Amino acid sequence: MIPKLTQHLSFPNPLYASEEGLVAYGGDLSPSRLMMAYRMGIFPWYSLGDPILWWSPNPRLILNLDEFKLSRSLRKKIPQFEIRVDTNFSQVIRECSIASRRGQKGTWIIPDMIEAYETLHSLGYAHSVEAYQKGVLVGGLYGISVGGVFCGESMFAKISDASKVAFASLVDRLKRYGYTFIDCQVPTNHLKSLGAKEVSREFFLNQLREIYQKSDEEIHWL
Repeated sequence: MIPKLTQHLSFPNPLYASEEGLVAYGGDLSPSRLMMAYRMGIFPWYSLGDPILWWSPNPRLILNLDEFKLSRSLRKKIPQFEIRVDTNFSQVIRECSIASRRGQKGTWIIPDMIEAYETLHSLGYAHSVEAYQKGVLVGGLYGISVGGVFCGESMFAKISDASKVAFASLVDRLKRYGYTFIDCQVPTNHLKSLGAKEVSREFFLNQLREIYQKSDEEIHWL
């Protein structure tokens, strides 16, 4: 039986989530609850009209920063873009919400989610990496910074490779500031092609615990 969250700020142990990865349902998207969830390896993912669903999938997809695969062709495209950080978070998350994705109908980035993550951005937890050409936003990504981990949420590209260039810039930035890996959440072939790998839920949760103990919770983003 999947637990229903109450007003009390807590989550069940994600190690015992369902086979599909569902940890709990209900609760709210307050900053305190969201950041508690991410620190525990849990994230919200649900559709309009559904209750808030909280997930910790098994397997989990992560990218160790030293294992990022920067192809020669992508390296050549990097100079074609101007990369900015945290200059247009609201537009990035909205572009992600309307981006078409193969095999997927609709979006989980619904208005309540957009509002919640904009609040996290204002508090310094949510960040965007943006790719521009001639001053126009053509790709980017956003996610949550927690300790030595960046939890990637979504990306979009209006022209070829724009999101990949933003992702490459993110990896470089995270390396420079002492992060350990990117939590890519759910396995996709696209992210695997960039070096991400599947790990067990138990391994992932143990990694989180060790990182937070070493990092004294927060690493500065910039």
